Amino acid sequence: MSRARVIPAVDHLLGLPEVQALASVHGSRRVRQVLDEEVRRLRAALIAGHTEASTREFAAALILERLQVTLVSTGEPSLRPVINATGVVIHTNLGRAPLSSEALDAMRRVGEGYSTLEFDLETGQRGSRHQHLDATLRDATGAQAGLATNNTAAGLTLALSAIAAGREVVLSRGELVEIGGGFRVPDILRGSGALLREVGTTNRTRAADYAAAISDRTAAILRVHPSNFRMEGFTERPALADLADLAHRFSVPLIEDQGSGWLGLDLFEPDAFPAEARAVLAREPAVRESIRAGADVVAFSGDKLLGGPQAGVLVGRADILARIRQHPLMRAVRADKLTYAGLDATLRAFTSGRATTAVPVMRMLAMTNDDIVARAESLSEQLRASGVRCDTASGHSTIGGGSLPGETLPTRLVRIESPSPDALLAALRHGQAAVVARIVDDRVCLDPRTVMEGDDGLLVRAVASAFMLRRSPTGG
Repeated sequence: MSRARVIPAVDHLLGLPEVQALASVHGSRRVRQVLDEEVRRLRAALIAGHTEASTREFAAALILERLQVTLVSTGEPSLRPVINATGVVIHTNLGRAPLSSEALDAMRRVGEGYSTLEFDLETGQRGSRHQHLDATLRDATGAQAGLATNNTAAGLTLALSAIAAGREVVLSRGELVEIGGGFRVPDILRGSGALLREVGTTNRTRAADYAAAISDRTAAILRVHPSNFRMEGFTERPALADLADLAHRFSVPLIEDQGSGWLGLDLFEPDAFPAEARAVLAREPAVRESIRAGADVVAFSGDKLLGGPQAGVLVGRADILARIRQHPLMRAVRADKLTYAGLDATLRAFTSGRATTAVPVMRMLAMTNDDIVARAESLSEQLRASGVRCDTASGHSTIGGGSLPGETLPTRLVRIESPSPDALLAALRHGQAAVVARIVDDRVCLDPRTVMEGDDGLLVRAVASAFMLRRSPTGG
């Protein structure tokens, strides 16, 4: 007799109360699919002699156990929240900028029903989605016009396609950079149909190099901010204002890929940031400064230092932006209603002077040393009360996200003692509330700067659970 004959019929298994209960949670179709898979798996194992099941009841119990485990493990979405205790403010792998409650509220309001995305209430006719951000972008950046795309690379590709397809774009060799995910500026240029004209050398490019390359084939000058690396030593590049004067003298537009989305310090009160953070931000090119310097189009990110949803933003001269809006590629890369709502709310927080309290990224950068020390000491005290061996020490946070490379801010770390820091780090990631931290000097460290307000209690419970698991005999 075949060993597999002990497996109950699938219809019998489907009628069991335990399976019916699972179907009410996961759906009958999904339960039937997984049940068929588990029956096939057990049949193959029995025939191969890899497992034993002497009775139908035992075989049914094996199948039900595997059924429940599989349904639970596959029922959770792979995209889930985590607690960022790394100290990297704009963490590319953790979703970059956390959104403000105002942005989330705005997105929910337009997302849960219908909206005026492309409808003019005044005329009752079709409207333009670009109108919803145009005024806010003008106010926030000082540009004549603006629009949003689904990311910065898309925005830059769109701008180059509209302005320079089939013609040359002059770019310094030192700015032929690669951004995240292996995307390179030359590839973006080729994708737009523009022709690359390199000038200067890797470390030194002068205004005269650009001037010598401009001809009747030139469609634009492109300036790319090296946002994810720093070049030091024997280097030279012209000031943006000088490059703008040169471009306008030859009647070609100057396009700047500014990258980070930093609007500028002039939107903030002088005491809005601690001295260290203010000094760091002052070294980052600002969108408002680029517009004042004469850039005709500036491309930047909505989800880095701007702290909004993922988006690419283009601002600049009204005539050029109008031309970009009419390009066929615009429809392929345009942003959706949720992005418009979230960006608008985020920009309004900057223009109303509320960014350091309303926008999480700005709030993290504006934290004072006293605030961080107090929070670290509180976390350390709660963890010790839960049985976790830890202390606090000085450390550094990183801005991240391809912004301000190499720049750090002073912080206070909570350091956890563990015989196996790597194992504890893994246990934190696999907890019910996933925690991502880092190791410094052989200790797992938590940086309170990037832990969202209200998550301290959850963080303490997650760390205590992982710490005790590593100490238990079965925990390793």
